[in-house]
Amino acid sequence: MDLGLNKKVIIISGGARGIGAAIARTLSGEGAVPVIFDKLSDPAELLINQLKSMGFEAHFLQIDLSLTASIQDAVKNIVEKYGAIHGLVNNAGINDSIGLEGGDPEAFRDSLSKNLFHYYDLTHFCIPELKKSSGSILNIASKVALTGQGGTSGYAASKGAQLALTREWAVELLKYNIRVNAILPAEVMTPLYENWIKAFDDPDKKLNEIQQNIPLGKRMTTVEEIASMAAYLISDQASHITGQQIHVDGGYVHLDRSLDT
Repeated sequence: MDLGLNKKVIIISGGARGIGAAIARTLSGEGAVPVIFDKLSDPAELLINQLKSMGFEAHFLQIDLSLTASIQDAVKNIVEKYGAIHGLVNNAGINDSIGLEGGDPEAFRDSLSKNLFHYYDLTHFCIPELKKSSGSILNIASKVALTGQGGTSGYAASKGAQLALTREWAVELLKYNIRVNAILPAEVMTPLYENWIKAFDDPDKKLNEIQQNIPLGKRMTTVEEIASMAAYLISDQASHITGQQIHVDGGYVHLDRSLDT
């Protein structure tokens, strides 16, 4: 299937590693131009160099997503360089374990800054170009927005807000033919997830316990599986899909995890 992404400029926040990097690779393979906004320069530059060595066009800007002015300048930079923006993937964030009991009000607000505010800022500054291109917006949320996790109020609130904004923006941007959707990953082996697993006394045992609760295949979802859905939703092949929350999770959220399969 030709996704029609050739030469389309797609901004990906937090695209240096994990899900964001996988999305960048998948988009490159479809002929798109992934533009990574991230504060992590070493992995981002390594990824960009890898993509360019394969003959793909890609670009990286090191920015602090907590600074609205930095986001505005970065978007302006991309418009000056490429002349257009065709898509935005809001992805950057971290499950920082700022809980109700273990955290405090200031830490909660800081968590919202890390996980939510830049979703609005990036979208706000990209809208003028997305109007011109009838582009698409994709928010990477989390199953935590629906299931809860415990001990991570800031992250859960941010992810819940992202789902609300997905629907809100889908309505507001209908008149411009701009589609807005969300993907809700569940258990995905990213570098951050791997570090979390390693913190347990018996990481292999903990990982096995988690995988046994994933109905389809008793395995983690791969970043490539998330990226495949992301590329589709960003593309014109998904031209009549908007305001949707798509679960790529092996049935984790919606199927009975006690199934004996």
